[in-house]
Amino acid sequence: MNHTQLTELAVKWLKRPNSQNGHGCLISASELRSGWDGEIPDAIGFRLDGNIVTSIVVEAKATRSDFLCDKKKEHRQSGMGDYRYYICPEGLIKPEELPEKWGLLWVNARGHIKVISGAANTFGGHWQLKNEALISLRFAGDKQREQWLLVKILSRVGDVEQMNRWIKESKLIANRVIKERDKLQVELKTLRLQIWNSTHRVVA
Repeated sequence: MNHTQLTELAVKWLKRPNSQNGHGCLISASELRSGWDGEIPDAIGFRLDGNIVTSIVVEAKATRSDFLCDKKKEHRQSGMGDYRYYICPEGLIKPEELPEKWGLLWVNARGHIKVISGAANTFGGHWQLKNEALISLRFAGDKQREQWLLVKILSRVGDVEQMNRWIKESKLIANRVIKERDKLQVELKTLRLQIWNSTHRVVA
């Protein structure tokens, strides 16, 4: 399992719902420069919790040496991500080796992810344990960098206003189609009832 494969799995995992031990991110992407020197998250995801944006960073490590060097970096405790994880081949990193508050994801030979530690390890369980983990393991993520990163991601989409209009137009068309479908269903039901009555009419 190499670094690229681990990163691809991390991007997919970030979108998993809580019921599947993921963070349920609406947006996830890999290896995006953050506008500052130093930190380029291997994978980062963003989800909405009510009116609050929550960020999750996953760092991929395919070798022991890479992990041991990486965990000493200053931005591992002060960079992006309200929640942070390492993802690695099964057994490569031990939970007791993690920096404070970091989670751990193991990937087996078949590419399946197992949450070893971190907030996601409580998802699907008792709500109180989940909330306690979310509070105790949360970092003070660098929101300025994250905002810059989100704007950069959005700029790559192209003309944002044009896309916004397309979405609005698509919704209008969809609503018209739904109304027409409902109307046709009522007419079909009425027609079927008329046919049934005509074929089952009792002759006096």
